[in-house]
Amino acid sequence: MAFNINKKKWYVIISFAAAIALLPILITAFDLIKTDKESVVFLEGYPDLFIIFILLYYILLIVLALSWFIKQVISFFRLKNEREKTELLHLKSQVNPHFFFNTLNNLYGLVGTDAKKAQELILKLSDLMRYSIYEGEKEVVSLKTEVDYLNNYITLHKMRYHKEIDIKFEVEIEDEDDYKVMPLLFIILLENAFKHGVENLSKDAYAYFKINATDNKILFETENNFDVEQTKGDNGIGLKNLKRRLELVYPKKHSLTFSTKENVYKAQLTLQL
Repeated sequence: MAFNINKKKWYVIISFAAAIALLPILITAFDLIKTDKESVVFLEGYPDLFIIFILLYYILLIVLALSWFIKQVISFFRLKNEREKTELLHLKSQVNPHFFFNTLNNLYGLVGTDAKKAQELILKLSDLMRYSIYEGEKEVVSLKTEVDYLNNYITLHKMRYHKEIDIKFEVEIEDEDDYKVMPLLFIILLENAFKHGVENLSKDAYAYFKINATDNKILFETENNFDVEQTKGDNGIGLKNLKRRLELVYPKKHSLTFSTKENVYKAQLTLQL
């Protein structure tokens, strides 16, 4: 279908070009044959009405060509925008599914041993899923709601573990109502700190997070220790999705860096709004 549409467009272009090119050639050829001259001036000697008609004809062709060209440009950018929106929705749908599966497994184990804690986990998990489904569909959300989502995620993780963990989350926002951000943006980096750090350490595990929003700039940082025998970072779908979403929504307005020193892993994301 797309191929046939493209062929039709090319036929239109060729038809316009042929119409524009052939008419003066035909008129000039007719004049040469009629007058037996070696050269003639285009439209010389023709009635004014005929000349006006030819000029109007050219103006019409130019208007039609410009109209067609503008429509193609609008169609191109509209299609590009729709593709980007579809891609973003697809990328958002792939955010942290394994976390929910792991939490459900924890719930299964708690139902028979600690019903009260299982109920609390269900409520927290419900809040996270509600945010992912409803807020995640929006183009932007307030930074405060995104921070609340991250806090709920951290709280839920604390409830899951049966070991001591040092977790800190520092939040400094200049004006909570002024800052808007794409939803589910920071969760990948925060999740990595748990997935590749806390989960694999039996003791002395820590994860520090910090978000700072001032001067229309948002800085999000994570730091965690990890087992050197385990993977040091997420090179799979999580970070790939994050990088692609940043390219689509914050082109040339973001910075994402990672560093590893001994058994400490750091990630830093900067957004210029």
